[in-house]
Amino acid sequence: MRKHLLAAVLILTGTTGCDNVAWGGIDVQLRSPGAPQQADPVAGDVVSEPDSVAKVPGPVLLAGRRVGDRAELVVVGEVLSDGLSRFPDPRYPRDASRLARLAEPGSEWVLFSEGVRVGRMIADTSGTAEEFCGAGPRISGVVELIPTAAAVERLLAFPAADADGRAAEPYAPFDPYREHAHTYDQRVASLSIAGEAIARYGEPWPPGGVLGLRAHIQAFQLSDAERPWIAATFVSQDRLGIVSPRPGAYALFVMGRPVEGEYVETFTWYRSVEAEGKGVPRYHDHLDWDGDGADEILLDVFGAERRWFVGLDRQSGMWVRAYEDPCASDPAASG
Repeated sequence: MRKHLLAAVLILTGTTGCDNVAWGGIDVQLRSPGAPQQADPVAGDVVSEPDSVAKVPGPVLLAGRRVGDRAELVVVGEVLSDGLSRFPDPRYPRDASRLARLAEPGSEWVLFSEGVRVGRMIADTSGTAEEFCGAGPRISGVVELIPTAAAVERLLAFPAADADGRAAEPYAPFDPYREHAHTYDQRVASLSIAGEAIARYGEPWPPGGVLGLRAHIQAFQLSDAERPWIAATFVSQDRLGIVSPRPGAYALFVMGRPVEGEYVETFTWYRSVEAEGKGVPRYHDHLDWDGDGADEILLDVFGAERRWFVGLDRQSGMWVRAYEDPCASDPAASG
């Protein structure tokens, strides 16, 4: 792998922390007095259960942004034993009633940024996120942040009952909050990584150079990393937003990690409009949302008509797209 120049990062510190609850229920079947009675099952019989009771519910993850003293958060998915999953899931009727309870005015959500707890939100309104594919639920409310996270914009959230009971890192109380500012040398490294990837994917060298394609860059530090990583988005013949792309457009998302004073390419995602439709990824935030001791990364992806989320996870030492909203492949979303 190629290595790229690394420089020091400015780190601001603060303090933070985070709970888990199980949901359950019973089914009651009513029969009229004259209805035929079914035989009780005997040992050895296989009794099937409806899908509505076949799932053990997990914490519901939200993502969004803060503006002033308010935040608007959109449902990303539900954290199940096998990873992030769609929520509400039409296969499970109980999801709808559970979501209604979670979105009630007065419900409390614990907020996270940069992998740690930074405050809370008290919900006061809910509705539909029309700009997201599937028009999923949106929950809004007033936020309270720790002083050192007063400038936070990107947020992740769990219901308070789920977040507060998690004792393992990074949910423990008083974790330090760190905000990272990317440096000149990191920006140069992102250009070098992207330039090599553009050639590898067979795209012509951009007339104005790679710098003209960079639409976003973010420095961030995973909980098990000693130094910050970088993530950057590059777009050709397109923009980072819900707009129609031009012919020949493509998007490239890259991540790099520091190794011995230099950067090594860690993950790339190339998406051509002609082959897959528009999908421009941008780093949103990271958090160990499944409690396995290693952070996952959430990307916010912009199509021609809608947005959606993608979750990155490490599998066998490699970063992969472990979760993607199932409507992301809808032509109406990607255009």
